[in-house]
Amino acid sequence: MTDDHRSGCPINLTLEVLGDKWSLLILRDMIFGGRRHFRELLKLEEGISSNILADRLKMLMAEGMLTKTDDPSHKQKAIYSLTEQAIALVPLLAHMGAWGRRYLPVTEELAIRAQLLEEGGPKLWDRFMNELREEHLGLPARKRKGLSVRDRLQAAYEETVAKKKHAHGRRGA
Repeated sequence: MTDDHRSGCPINLTLEVLGDKWSLLILRDMIFGGRRHFRELLKLEEGISSNILADRLKMLMAEGMLTKTDDPSHKQKAIYSLTEQAIALVPLLAHMGAWGRRYLPVTEELAIRAQLLEEGGPKLWDRFMNELREEHLGLPARKRKGLSVRDRLQAAYEETVAKKKHAHGRRGA
């Protein structure tokens, strides 16, 4: 065991990579929100500062969770991509979302994605991870029927927001 780590425990080592306040939220927005540019990631709902974001992106790249390439459409932009290591977090994020829905005061609109991932189980997670591999690792796209997993999750979110707005509008009338 090197002095760089508190212990060789797999949970400890995972927490050393993902356990700070921002790393999982950055990965969440890349995975579920499709955000790949610095400016897009600055729009985290939780409000991250640019210096913290830059630090976490650098750390996630050093840990092998992300790669960075120049954006061919803009000289001063970079595109961040998930690595296989980060894509493999989808089941963990699905379990965290399910646990949060069960035990914490979540909002309906922010919990809908977690609900769908929980209901879809490993089959849906595998499909989503394959879609992320196509998007981030450049694997050949497979034929798919219907919406991508991310698009299905986003559509469910938007539908929940619209229903909530409609219900709120009727109560105020």
